[in-house]
Amino acid sequence: MSLLINTLCINCDVCAPACPNTAISQGETIYEIDPNLCTECVGHFDEPQCVVVCPVECIDLDPGNPETREQLLAKYHALTRGQSAA
Repeated sequence: MSLLINTLCINCDVCAPACPNTAISQGETIYEIDPNLCTECVGHFDEPQCVVVCPVECIDLDPGNPETREQLLAKYHALTRGQSAA
């Protein structure tokens, strides 16, 4: 399942640059995660990088977007299709 930033967010700006899928952007009041782009870093890292860098632990699993690891990996492949490896 994708991730969700809760209201404990302090807008510290560390999560957005950490996201390899550019799924995180500034919302109206706090940062937001686009569930269509979030793969929980599956395919990139062993754990979600936004969670790793978040100083206030405000990033949770999004119960409105349940996805299996296989679905997240398929989303990763769809998002990275056509990109050359660096």
